[in-house]
Amino acid sequence: MRFLIPLYLVIHLATLSFAQDNAALKRPKLVVGIMIDQMRWDYLYRYYDRYEQGGFKRLLNEGYSHENTYIDHLPTVTAIGHTTVYTGSVPSIHGITGNDFMYQLEGKVTYCATDTSVSGVGINGSSGQMSPKNLLTSTVTDELKLATNFRSKVIGIAIKDRSSIFPAGHFANAAYWFGNDAKWGTSNYYMDELPAWVKQFNESSLADDYLKNGWHTLYAKESYVQSSPDENPYEGAMKGMNKAVLPIDASILKKNGRGIIRDTPFGNSYTLDFAKAAIHEEQLGNNKNGCTDFLAISLSSTDGIGHQYGVNALEVEDMYLRLDQDLKAFFEFLDNKIGKDEYLIFITADHGASHNNPFFIDHRGGGGYLSLSQERLNHHLDSIYHSPALVRSLMNDQVHLDYALIASKGLNLGNIKATIIDYCRRLPGIAYAVDMDRAGQSTVADPIRRRIVNSYNFKRSGAIQLVFDPQWKGGSDKQTGTGHSAWNPYDAHIPLVWMGWGIPKGGSSNQIASMYDIAPTISALLHIQEPNGNVGHPLSFK
Repeated sequence: MRFLIPLYLVIHLATLSFAQDNAALKRPKLVVGIMIDQMRWDYLYRYYDRYEQGGFKRLLNEGYSHENTYIDHLPTVTAIGHTTVYTGSVPSIHGITGNDFMYQLEGKVTYCATDTSVSGVGINGSSGQMSPKNLLTSTVTDELKLATNFRSKVIGIAIKDRSSIFPAGHFANAAYWFGNDAKWGTSNYYMDELPAWVKQFNESSLADDYLKNGWHTLYAKESYVQSSPDENPYEGAMKGMNKAVLPIDASILKKNGRGIIRDTPFGNSYTLDFAKAAIHEEQLGNNKNGCTDFLAISLSSTDGIGHQYGVNALEVEDMYLRLDQDLKAFFEFLDNKIGKDEYLIFITADHGASHNNPFFIDHRGGGGYLSLSQERLNHHLDSIYHSPALVRSLMNDQVHLDYALIASKGLNLGNIKATIIDYCRRLPGIAYAVDMDRAGQSTVADPIRRRIVNSYNFKRSGAIQLVFDPQWKGGSDKQTGTGHSAWNPYDAHIPLVWMGWGIPKGGSSNQIASMYDIAPTISALLHIQEPNGNVGHPLSFK
């Protein structure tokens, strides 16, 4: 028996089918990644009571926090951290094995972003000769460009070149970093001339306006109860200052030159001002092609101030309280410009920071100072192998060997490595000395062993990884400020908070996550291919 379908119903179903077939894939208008250089995870909560509602508190209350996100590589430094977040990969694969690293077979040391085949645009000298050339894998920003046939716009912004270049990836429309006199520039890898809006921004008096009143505490000094007394022996003074104390007069800042803004909280403000200008002038998030755009921002002043003053400094607390206000203003700008819940934002860090060693020891904590040096190690090897320069460097807490010299003298590489390991592991402050080629079979605690394996790139890493006891460092008891590079939670536990498009509000997870899980999570949210060196997994928001 045949049933006739009314003509109006046929037309309705056909129209519905056509509409469904042509429905656009849902994606945010703009993705904004903010990496806060040297931000320890606990800074989210150490100053929580003093944060305003619209900054860090908004992130935590309206977004989703992966509370136990860790770095799974060594050393924990800026270049590797930024690269790992955006590639979903590890140094053994993406090839960025340090801020500086050595090409082992040639013994040549290079800065991570150096590219002598390019020249600066708006930046003079070698500081403009930068590109992602040394990066071996794609980034999530690259994959977004590929997924949209290069119609998405991708821009990287940071005071530090490496913090702008690696997140922006190979296919970026632009990556901007600080050149001379606190002016933004790039290299001709990206463009031959700065856009008019960048020139106009550089010609403004904005940086001078930030510095003209000096650096005073945002609130009364006595209210900074989460910090050590302002005057103490654990902090380093700014050039021109006799003591590491606030306020810093405008005359001191002026004498240090306009570039001193990078070592004040105003460097973060200035960076976010430039990011706002980029969003407005480049129409990010309002792509006429309907494609998602990506803005990768890194806030570098947090690192400079941390190194100068240390984890427990009043200056660091004041900086985060000011950054909280800056983030509040930036989120409000995005709400108005892009539309609330029309953009996806995530905030994380490239590494953390340890307590100042003298501070920690003086307060009856453990720790100490390493006595190992390249000269001392070479002297020991010379006494056995009668060759005075077998070790080229101890850069990145790794022993770098002169392979050509070892081969020319007919020495046994395995014996030399065994000698170094036996010598180093006996020294106070050395927890492990690990042959990188045998790291997977070593008797090293599992999380540390995994990080060593993840970090080993034969062409760009040393032969032996040195792992220190907690709170042990090279140097002496005269150290000021802070440092980082270790596997320990103080260096490796980082914040990861998401907010906006597609993110449930007010959630959190205590499940262990890795820094390299961030890129595949973004890929999954955007429905694009993960980067080609990815080893991470998409994170859950449940």
